[in-house]
Amino acid sequence: MKKTKTTEKTIAETAEKKAVSRRRFMKVGAVAAGGAAATIAAPNVSRAQTVTLKMQSSWGATSPFQDMAKQYVERVEAMAGGRLKMDLLPSGAVVKAFQVQDACHKGVLDAAHSVTAYWYSKNKSASLFGTGPVFGCNAPQILAWIHFGGGKELLDELQRDILKLNVRSFFAMPMPTQPLGWFKFHVTDVKQLQGLKYRTVGLATDIMQGMGLKVTQLPGGEIMPALEKGVIEAFEFNNPTADSRFGAHDVSKHYHMGSYHQAAEFFEIIFNRGKFDSLPKEHQAILEYGAEAANTANYGWAMDVYSADLQKLIHKHGVNVYRTEKSIMSAQLASWDKVLKKLNKADPFFKKVVDSQRAWSHRVAFYDIVNAADYKLAFEHYFPGELPKFT
Repeated sequence: MKKTKTTEKTIAETAEKKAVSRRRFMKVGAVAAGGAAATIAAPNVSRAQTVTLKMQSSWGATSPFQDMAKQYVERVEAMAGGRLKMDLLPSGAVVKAFQVQDACHKGVLDAAHSVTAYWYSKNKSASLFGTGPVFGCNAPQILAWIHFGGGKELLDELQRDILKLNVRSFFAMPMPTQPLGWFKFHVTDVKQLQGLKYRTVGLATDIMQGMGLKVTQLPGGEIMPALEKGVIEAFEFNNPTADSRFGAHDVSKHYHMGSYHQAAEFFEIIFNRGKFDSLPKEHQAILEYGAEAANTANYGWAMDVYSADLQKLIHKHGVNVYRTEKSIMSAQLASWDKVLKKLNKADPFFKKVVDSQRAWSHRVAFYDIVNAADYKLAFEHYFPGELPKFT
């Protein structure tokens, strides 16, 4: 085809229009891409209004449990990006240790850091979520029951439907088995415990009373004064670090470890339900899942300090550390049998919780016991002769 001047002009105009259109498309695309990039690069800033929650623990200012409560608060505040604050107070700042749940229910406190055994007097089922029977599961496995085996739903039924409490709770820190405790002599037989004035809490009270001890329930801060006044003669609290900070080694040199009275306890992080429900969903999620974050932090820190403080008790303070006699732990199981039979008959809800835990433990403990390595054998292989006598 022969090109004319008109044809050449038309081709040139068309090419110019395409070039302009391409430049316009590229410019608009660049602006759009830049806007998208800016959106993606922008930090995920919380849009919720800043809120401060008043929280009190059941622990003294120097308690290791207060340090663990701080770990929870630190993680919540960090995840909230400064939009959620928690004013953490020690026991007694607003109410006494055993009163924090009531204070949350009434709105005197927004939140609390405690244990369910401290409100066991309202309903003995409370203790099943922290100082319950041992069917073979350890604390991490019972915490798994709370999350995946129906435990949290049962607790909600107890708090909201049965006790009509305006609270809701989350759990953290599967506590290592709590020692039988501190005595003024080496306990080798159940008969030596008869009539002994002893401190514990929760269902452990029923268990130890069933073995012939005279039990007094006291918060941690009242243990030493009670010893000095003769109100108690022996006690358990929780772990080598907390017991050391109480100065237990100054009044006793006989520390018995291993027991069924409190073998699976956890921290209960309590919230006023109305206050919690009024918070933005993102804050609610942070408060709930912050407990899971604290769970890891609490346990890791506990393994470090508990083990170090046990060595200090032995090598610095001359404490005799014993493995509790098997005959004593067998007597505890027999006492549990009697308590469970009585309370299962008296309270259908108590039985409902126990049955749930028992079914969970039957399956989960079977798996763990069959599958777990023999850690004691491995320890004795590498550190022969160091363990106290196991009977």
